[in-house]
Amino acid sequence: MVPENGPTILIVDDELPICKNCIKILSGSAAEIDYALNGYDAMKLLEKKPYHIVITDLKMSHMGGMEVLSRIKKEYPDITVIVITGFASVSSAVEVMKMGAYDYLPKPFTPHELRAVVTQAMNHHIIRMQNKQRLSVNKELPVLSHQLVGTSPQIKKVISMVKKVAHTQSTVLIHGESGTGKELVARALHANSTRKNNVFFAVDCGTLTGNLLESELFGYRKGAFTDAHRDKDGIFQIANHGTVFLDEISNISIEVQGKLLRFLDSREFIPLGDTSYRKVDIRLIFATNKDLKQMIKDGTFRNDFYYRIAVYPIDIPSLKKRASDILPIASHFLKQFNQSMGKSISGFDSNAAKRLSGYEWPGNVRQLRNTIERAVILCDSDRISLNELPHLSDIGDIEKLIEYIPETNDELKRIKLEIRQKSVQKIEENFIINALKKNNWNITRAARATGIQRPNFQNMIKKHGIQIPEK
Repeated sequence: MVPENGPTILIVDDELPICKNCIKILSGSAAEIDYALNGYDAMKLLEKKPYHIVITDLKMSHMGGMEVLSRIKKEYPDITVIVITGFASVSSAVEVMKMGAYDYLPKPFTPHELRAVVTQAMNHHIIRMQNKQRLSVNKELPVLSHQLVGTSPQIKKVISMVKKVAHTQSTVLIHGESGTGKELVARALHANSTRKNNVFFAVDCGTLTGNLLESELFGYRKGAFTDAHRDKDGIFQIANHGTVFLDEISNISIEVQGKLLRFLDSREFIPLGDTSYRKVDIRLIFATNKDLKQMIKDGTFRNDFYYRIAVYPIDIPSLKKRASDILPIASHFLKQFNQSMGKSISGFDSNAAKRLSGYEWPGNVRQLRNTIERAVILCDSDRISLNELPHLSDIGDIEKLIEYIPETNDELKRIKLEIRQKSVQKIEENFIINALKKNNWNITRAARATGIQRPNFQNMIKKHGIQIPEK
């Protein structure tokens, strides 16, 4: 678990400027940070002091990152390890994750990237330690490990479906809009499976072309194509006994779909340029934000491949469809960013909470996370207010309505009415707040200044949920 005074982090890199830069980036958090310039010194520090997170370089002159990672996983299995390197490749990423690293960060990285991965690693560490503690109390009680936040019926259904299929070897197809948390669900499936101690590898199929995706998944032999100067094992080979998550599966070519279909049936493949089959034991999880059935009709997705991967489909609802989860998720992110930035913001004022709950969140959980991160950076008080949420304006909803083109007279009437109502509501709310501010939030004086009777003015305050600050 994490002490009240914050987590302890050890940075291991043989370049002093890198260590100092990492400390500077993370200095805004409540963490206690040390550094070592080689693996030997790092192991000595680990003997003297408990650490929650170790950030180690992969290539070092004395005891490289691989050995540091291996010894930590053997001697201090509760420590969460992040590997950084300037020699990034898919195979090295898979290898360190297979050895037990939480994540892999290629150099050069931005301050935001480092802070984000440390925040996620700390959250992962806390959940893992909580689950371990629960299991030690009652080893017969199964604990579902996941980072899916919310209590709505929709997310409870997703969690229930994860629980039912996680321990099986079945192929899962996750469907949901962009930003809904498809990878979180995939990671939950892996974390609660018999493969949890082996590698989980996520592949974004949208960033790799057909030939490149095929060579990365299946590997290749020297001379298979122009740039194949050596043999290379693919992700399927290196991730043997683990889980491979193929995101944005709608982007792969028909040809690669056919090869994946054969692989799913036999768990055998032929590396590019080879003539012999390789057999592996991996679980495949697929995800998409597209309508694959429509793609089948359009001839861009194979019918047989769809039915092979859709053994156990899980639909993740958009944040708009589980609005009751918005504030719990926002509070979850607030806690994370409080910790990583060394702040103690207690929550959201009523107007901010109302704005967060009423917004449609087209970017879903990812957009909410980014919004809370920005708000925490901007906030200098005890609670987040509308001042820290300037972009979540009602005007955005009105602009969307204006851009909508109605097709019938009834639709035209409905859109006109909705624009009128939203515009009037916003103008009225701004009118009341402005009058209150000008009169030092005194209701009687504000009502008199605007020429509105006090009871009517008070009803308007109540209607818009405006909170009068305590004096």
